[in-house]
Amino acid sequence: MSRRMLSRIGSGLTVLALATTTVACTKKSDTTDTEAGGREPAQVKVALVPGGSHPYFQPWKDAGAAAKSELSLGDVTFNETAGWDQTKQNDVLKSLAAQGYNAFGVFGVSPDNINSTFEDLKRQGFAVGSLASCPAGANKADFCLSTDVEVAAYKGAKAAIDAMGGQGNLVHLTGNKVDSNTQRRIKGVEKAVAETGGKVVLVQSVTDIDKDLQSAQKAVADLLAAKGHQIQAIVNTAYNPAVASAEGVRQSKLPIKVIAIDDDPAVLDGLRGGSVAATVLQNPVGQARVGSYALMKLSGGCTISEPGVTIDSGSFVVTRDKLDGYEADRTATTEALRKKFDGDLLKCN
Repeated sequence: MSRRMLSRIGSGLTVLALATTTVACTKKSDTTDTEAGGREPAQVKVALVPGGSHPYFQPWKDAGAAAKSELSLGDVTFNETAGWDQTKQNDVLKSLAAQGYNAFGVFGVSPDNINSTFEDLKRQGFAVGSLASCPAGANKADFCLSTDVEVAAYKGAKAAIDAMGGQGNLVHLTGNKVDSNTQRRIKGVEKAVAETGGKVVLVQSVTDIDKDLQSAQKAVADLLAAKGHQIQAIVNTAYNPAVASAEGVRQSKLPIKVIAIDDDPAVLDGLRGGSVAATVLQNPVGQARVGSYALMKLSGGCTISEPGVTIDSGSFVVTRDKLDGYEADRTATTEALRKKFDGDLLKCN
């Protein structure tokens, strides 16, 4: 997922707290990685650290609190004070470690540089998960639990193509252009368009408009003023553009099909009212709750069968007729993720 990825709402997952065997904590030299291990759940203090403040991450707060209770963890904290600056995020992580936090679920500000941060945390003996976004290269965290953003964007573009009747002009609105996840989203949209054999034209992928809602609103207003009558559909793969296009198209009354992302109230209202054709939901609650569970298990002495493995946390196309059932689907996916860790990904004595 990209640095501006997106969602709110919780899901109900019952996670069982499993006792771990106490083993002596070992520490290697400062130049080699140290495996976290031997901590009882009550000794595990999880820090969930996004790159900065963004609506997508707000469900992590309640999900972390639920994980603390269900798993009997020592603590779970949520810290979004990094301000979208990698150096500041590194300082936040150092401060949390000094406060006794020993397991970290991190959305790295810089996909290109976050691996060095992960390696530093692991050298100190901490369990580390990359949550909601994976590094640009090989993942140096223990695991990455994130939306497969290319798949999610492909699903959104396919929904847009269906909504526009399989032909016409499509515009893609997304986030930070230099982010590797944005490039993967663009690739997913382009793949869906290519499958139409020229019946659908991707007029433009508009990037760098997810900084805040005001920036997205201006971009959407400019787009509709310049090309509104030429566009049959808009697919959004970032949160703020989705909200802005849902509201902008509704106010303009143009016959443009909008495919949103996530479940902001404006998006859900648009689905109910018909100005939004569909939205692609992600699973931030699953990332935080299952991520905390996996970090607890790693802290207790388990290991990952494939270090750095990437796991898709799920994405779901929701239309008006599916509004009443999507939360159950997310809950089921979250439970399946926990079982996947237990059955396939974790090796525990």
